[in-house]
Amino acid sequence: MNVVLIGMRGAGKTSISRRLSALTHRPVLSTDLLISYEQAGLTIPQILARHGGNWRAFRQMERQVVDKVSKMDNVIIDCGGGVVVDIDARGDEVYAAKKISLLKKRGLIVWLRGDMARLVEKVHGDPTRPTLSTRHSTLEAMQRRLPFYEEAADRIVSIDGKPRKDLALEILAMFPMIARQ
Repeated sequence: MNVVLIGMRGAGKTSISRRLSALTHRPVLSTDLLISYEQAGLTIPQILARHGGNWRAFRQMERQVVDKVSKMDNVIIDCGGGVVVDIDARGDEVYAAKKISLLKKRGLIVWLRGDMARLVEKVHGDPTRPTLSTRHSTLEAMQRRLPFYEEAADRIVSIDGKPRKDLALEILAMFPMIARQ
């Protein structure tokens, strides 16, 4: 059984996945890092620039990576913040039912939910994080994704005001079977 972490950018998916790895001795697979590796080490902003800012191309790469990692077992999957979305023909974000279905085949999905205004403030101006939308503010883009995170989640963990170590232990307590494998 895999532990799959989802959440908005800045929620702590990467640091919490590493703490879970240390507690469970399971490897961590980052979907964003795997996409970067498959694109000759380009960063996500560089990948988007190469594709003319086309998020649809990136989401297709993400789906291929999700297909690969979903076939593995006993890993911790650190998903990019937009794993819950695909891009439709009009260029709008829609629920990524196929990606989520793949992740649920062998995984328990935990949504790391936090105060959106704090998360936006945390990631604002970070050059390693690409712009979410050309038509909407980061906050608006995050708000539109809320129902997608909720639909995808098997469990929800509130991250506000909690140290990362405590959050990893909270997740571990939700799924005691992962500590025993």
